[in-house]
Amino acid sequence: MSRRLISSGSPYEKTVGYSRAVRVGNWVSVAGTTAASGGKPVAIGDPEAQTRAIFETIDKALQDANASLKDVVRTTVYLVDIAHFEAVSKVHGEVFGDIRPANTTLAVSGFVSPDWLVEIAVDAVVPETSG
Repeated sequence: MSRRLISSGSPYEKTVGYSRAVRVGNWVSVAGTTAASGGKPVAIGDPEAQTRAIFETIDKALQDANASLKDVVRTTVYLVDIAHFEAVSKVHGEVFGDIRPANTTLAVSGFVSPDWLVEIAVDAVVPETSG
C-alpha cells in the first residue's frame, strides 16, 4: 500500500519529523493544525477566525491528498480555553453540519505559541479510486 506525504512547506516538518498530512490507501490523516502563516500566528485573540484559518489549511491538505472535507470521518479539536467552545463549534458546524464526522473536543493547558487558541486534527476516508 502506498504512503504519500503531504507537505505544507512549514520549516518545522523536517526538523520535527512530521507531515501536514499522510495518505495511506484510502485513509488520510491531517496533523494537528493551528492558525499560522509562515510560522507566525494569525487572527490573534479571535478563536472563530483562527478556526476558519485552520479549516482553510486542512482543506488544502486534503485536496493535496486527493480528498475533501466531505471525506472527513473524525475531528479532534483542542482549545486552550473551554470558553471558546461556542465560537469554535459554530465554525465546525458550518463546515461539517451535513457531513457530521465523529468529534472530540478537549481543553488543554497550552500550545507551542501562546497566541494559538485552537488546534484541529482530522481523519478522512476516501474511495480507493480517488488517488
